[in-house]
Amino acid sequence: MMSRKINLIVVHCAATPPSLDIGAYEIRKWHLEKDWFDIGYHNVIRRNGALEHGRDLAIAGAHAKGYNQFSLGICLVGGVNEDNEPENNFTDEQLTTLRGYLDTMSEVFDAEILGHRDLPDVKKACPSFDVREWYE
Repeated sequence: MMSRKINLIVVHCAATPPSLDIGAYEIRKWHLEKDWFDIGYHNVIRRNGALEHGRDLAIAGAHAKGYNQFSLGICLVGGVNEDNEPENNFTDEQLTTLRGYLDTMSEVFDAEILGHRDLPDVKKACPSFDVREWYE
C-alpha cells in the first residue's frame, strides 16, 4: 500500500535527439551526477517502447518542482532534434506504451494527466507535444 496520494501524472521528455537511444540507467547516472539521490522519474519509455522502472512509486520524484509529493513522473526518451530544438519525434512504440501506462495509472490513482509544460511557471517545451490533446 502506498502512503502518498497521487493525483497528477506528469509526462516529460529526456530532451535527447532521436539518434540517442538511452534509458533509465543513463538518466539515473545524469541525475546522480547532479547529486540527486536517484533518478527523478518514476518510469522511462525508451525509443523501442520498452517501459523501464526509475524511482520507486512510493517515493516522491524530482521532476516537477512544487508537485513532486503528489505526482508520478514519466519520461519519454527523445523530444528534441539534432539542433537541440523541441521536436515531437517520439516513436509509435513509445506512444503506444505511454497510452497504456496512462490508462492504467490514471485508473489506479484517479489522476489528472498533463505535460510538464502545462504546469504553472514552467518555461520549457517539455515534453514537446500537447499531452492532454493527444491523450483525449
